[in-house]
Amino acid sequence: MTVFISHLTIDCHDAYALSTWWRQTLGFRDIPGDPNEPGHEECMIEHPESGQRLLFIEVPDEELPAKRIHLDVRPLERSRDDEVEWLIGRGAGFVADRRGIHGSGSGWVTLADPEGNQFCVLRSHSESGSAN
Repeated sequence: MTVFISHLTIDCHDAYALSTWWRQTLGFRDIPGDPNEPGHEECMIEHPESGQRLLFIEVPDEELPAKRIHLDVRPLERSRDDEVEWLIGRGAGFVADRRGIHGSGSGWVTLADPEGNQFCVLRSHSESGSAN
C-alpha cells in the first residue's frame, strides 16, 4: 500500500455552516485544538472514535462543480512529489499544482484517475510533521 485516504473533501459555498450541519447530523466533532469558526474557508470534522474525517472547502464559483466530493490521499512510503510522479506514471492525469497555496509548500497536487475522477495528493506525515 502506498497511500491512504486522509479524508473525504466536499466542495461547498459555506464551509462552516455545512460542517456544523454534518457534525451534528453524524455525531462528529471539530478537530481537537482546531475549532471551526464562521468565515473559515476550510472546516474539518471527525468521528470521535474512528477518526474518519470530512473536510468542507468553500468554492468561490457561483455554481458548484459537478463532482463535489473527492478523495484526499496521503503517501505512506514516499514523499508527496515522488507519489505524484509514481501516480502519473501509472496513468493518472495532472489537473493542478497547489503546492504553493499556503506559501510553505504544504499544499497539494490535484490529479485525475483514468476515468477523470479528481483526487488530491497531500504531503506524507513525515513531510508535514503531523499524524492527521
